[in-house]
Amino acid sequence: STMFLVGLSGGIASGKSTVVAVLRELGCAVIDADVIAREVVQPHLKAYQRIVRYFGTEILLENGEINREALGNIIFSHPEKRQLLNSITHPEIQKEMLKQILKYFVLGYRYVILDIPLLFENNRLTKFMKYTVLVYCDPPTQLSRLMKRNGLSQAEAEARIASQLPLDEKRELASHVIDNSGDRQSTRRQVLRLHARLEDSLDFLWARLVAGTVVAGLGGLVYLLLRHFIS
Repeated sequence: STMFLVGLSGGIASGKSTVVAVLRELGCAVIDADVIAREVVQPHLKAYQRIVRYFGTEILLENGEINREALGNIIFSHPEKRQLLNSITHPEIQKEMLKQILKYFVLGYRYVILDIPLLFENNRLTKFMKYTVLVYCDPPTQLSRLMKRNGLSQAEAEARIASQLPLDEKRELASHVIDNSGDRQSTRRQVLRLHARLEDSLDFLWARLVAGTVVAGLGGLVYLLLRHFIS
């Protein structure tokens, strides 16, 4: 069997969740980096303990979980603290993503979609993707949607958008673009076309592996994959 990786990204309020919902409806294997990011910082896990050690207990909710909004406010205006948080969480996120990739590989999926919000900001990840997909919308629509969705002023929304690489720049980096500036039906049609192209693709990331080797050498394979993706 063969399999390749597809990186999916967008910008804040560009409508990536809408695209992911359609892909899941089509039966695609989607790994959500945001969901994993929340899972790896659950109480008593290694990343959680390091975050509390460096950022203090004031970032915790009453139930002991990390207050993502409070932590986000800290790192938003302090790039060095954002880098520290990333150095703690990214290795754990990548390990969990690799476990899920391996699961879909063994199950025989043609491709796996990695839903990564900051895919294009992190050049280390794009090189592992056979294709990259950007969920795009024009800047005025993005600003309007963000203000309405989060109840932000124009200045606040513009600051959030400015913290990411502009969508027009990401558009130049992506191999496929889904324009979500219009209505949902237009977006859905684009996702269906993309899905058909990916299903027909014969490109793959890994060479063919027999199932017996995968099962017998599972531990060694995980180790090799971790070295390949994280090094």
